[in-house]
Amino acid sequence: MDDEVLLKLVQGYTKESGVRNLERQVANLCRKIAIRWVKKEWEPHTLTNEDLETALGVPRYHFQVAAKAPEIGAVTGLAFTEVGGVVLTVEVTPLPGKGRLTLTGQLGDVMKESAQAAWTFIRAYALELGIEEDFYDRTDLHIHVPEGAIPKDGPSAGVTMATAMASALSKRSVRADLAMTGEITLRGNVLPIGGVKEKVLAAHRAGIKVVLLPEENRKDLEDVPENVRKVMEFHFMSRIEEVLKLALLPLAHSDEVPEENSLSGHSVYAQEGIPVTDPEPEEPPVWKS
Repeated sequence: MDDEVLLKLVQGYTKESGVRNLERQVANLCRKIAIRWVKKEWEPHTLTNEDLETALGVPRYHFQVAAKAPEIGAVTGLAFTEVGGVVLTVEVTPLPGKGRLTLTGQLGDVMKESAQAAWTFIRAYALELGIEEDFYDRTDLHIHVPEGAIPKDGPSAGVTMATAMASALSKRSVRADLAMTGEITLRGNVLPIGGVKEKVLAAHRAGIKVVLLPEENRKDLEDVPENVRKVMEFHFMSRIEEVLKLALLPLAHSDEVPEENSLSGHSVYAQEGIPVTDPEPEEPPVWKS
């Protein structure tokens, strides 16, 4: 079995923090081949992806990848589960209305409260964010987090939701090569979160190059493997305005991803010289943002 087939076995047939289920899948594969050998239906050769699907069926899990292009009202967030970190998308769509907030995607109570806090901040600081001050008198917002069959909870999607709201209301696209995590307060402060290592690894697997983290989580970056840190760019934020300044594209360039930004003072890349290079379960776990 070459590395390509082994990688497909890991990504397509297992979803765990350890290797127990991987061991079971390898054993299952060996049993299927042994049966075919006894029936004289098998000749020794290097396994292929087709052999995997013949023995184990179609892949059960799909590998997460980063968004291909900037979008308005869609932001990539990071969550932590019992089987490791995952990438999630927060989608926001404005509709004619009277300031009502609709939440879908099987969100838990804490995550709903984070959405409400983000909504209140956007309303209170609309002018500073380049949004009409009385927009909520004629606008409803619908927030959706895809994969609705999977329960989701936790406070650290607050920054992601606030960014998605600001993007949808200002009609400014969000960078596609960027992911974020962090709790938000009513005054726009960004608070620390947990699971930094797992979330960063999930972003790396998805091909994301830039990750925004709370300033107080700077120390947690030491837990991330060095080979991952070297190929990613990290920015640490203490205010939501810093997040929006880095994540939102200018109106005139909404289809382009900027190569540089004005927040280099908050960047591990800028301070330490880290180079930037191009590099569902039967019982779904709860996603904790």
